Amino acid sequence: MQLQAPRSVVMIRPHAFQSNPETRADNAFQTLGNAAPDLIAQAALQEFDSAVSALRDVGVNVHVFDDTTTDTPDSVFPNNWFSTHPGGHVAVYPMFAENRRRERRWDVIDMLKRDYRVQDVIDYSGLEQDGMALEGTGAMVLDHDARIAYVARSNRADPVLLERFCTHFNYEPIVFDAFDAHGRAVYHTNVLMGIATDYALICLDMITDDKRRATVGSRLRESELEVIDLSHSQIDDFAGNAIELRGTAGRVLALSSRALAALNPDQIAVIERSAKLLALDIPTIETAGGSVRCMIAGIHLAKR
Repeated sequence: MQLQAPRSVVMIRPHAFQSNPETRADNAFQTLGNAAPDLIAQAALQEFDSAVSALRDVGVNVHVFDDTTTDTPDSVFPNNWFSTHPGGHVAVYPMFAENRRRERRWDVIDMLKRDYRVQDVIDYSGLEQDGMALEGTGAMVLDHDARIAYVARSNRADPVLLERFCTHFNYEPIVFDAFDAHGRAVYHTNVLMGIATDYALICLDMITDDKRRATVGSRLRESELEVIDLSHSQIDDFAGNAIELRGTAGRVLALSSRALAALNPDQIAVIERSAKLLALDIPTIETAGGSVRCMIAGIHLAKR
C-alpha cells in the first residue's frame, strides 16, 4: 500500500449545496455567489458528477454517497468528519460549526467495515459537548510515512484533542500559527499545504514565526520531500488544497482547474516527475471555501 496515495476514496454528492453561513466568520476563502440558490446547487451537483467521472476515468475507486438533506451545506467536504489509517483504524471527529455536525453518517462507516479491514473506530465526536473540535484532515495535514501531523492553530483544531489523536494514532504533532496576506488566521491547515509521496505543496510565508517556519521546512525535507513553496496568491487559488491518489497507471495529483492555472512551470515539472496532474473544474464548489482536497476522504485501509 502506498501510504500517501490511496486508491479508494469517499465523496458525498451534494443536492442542496450553498456557502455555509455558520462558517463564514473564520473561513476567509468563502465567497457569495449572485445566482439563485437552486441554480448554485444545480451547478455544484454537475461539477461534483464531472469530478467523480474524471477520477474514475483514471482508475480511482470512488464510493459516492448522496446527501439528501437540505441542512448540511458543507456535506461535499467529508474529509473533515472522518479519516482512515493504515492498520485498520478509523477516526470520527467533532466539528466546530453546529450544522456541520449533521454531516456525520454511519452508513459511510458501515461501508468501510463491510468492504475494508477495520480494526477499530475511535469516535471523538462527543467532545463537541465540551467545546472541542478537531476537523480531520482539514485541520491536520498528515504525513503517513513520517508519522507527522502538521497543524495550523485554529478553533478547528483543539490542542488537547490533537494530542489525544496523535497518541492514539501514533503521529508527532507539529503545530504553528499561519496567517494570510491580510493577517487573517488560516482556518484549515489543508488550504496552505498538502503532502504527496515525493513532494509537499506549502506556503511557508504563511507561517509567521521564523523558527517554526524553519522547523516545518526542515522536517519536510528530512522526510525526503521536495518542497514546492507556494505564494499567498497561489494559496488564494487553492493550489495547496490538492490530494495525491493512485489510479490504474500510477499516482495522480487531483486539484482544481483554478489551482493548476496558478502553478508555475517549474512547480508543475516537480509534480509531473512523480504524478500525473488531474484538474477538476469546480468553481461553484470552491465558493464554499474548500477545493478538491476537501471533497475527498481517502481510504487508507486494506480491502477485504
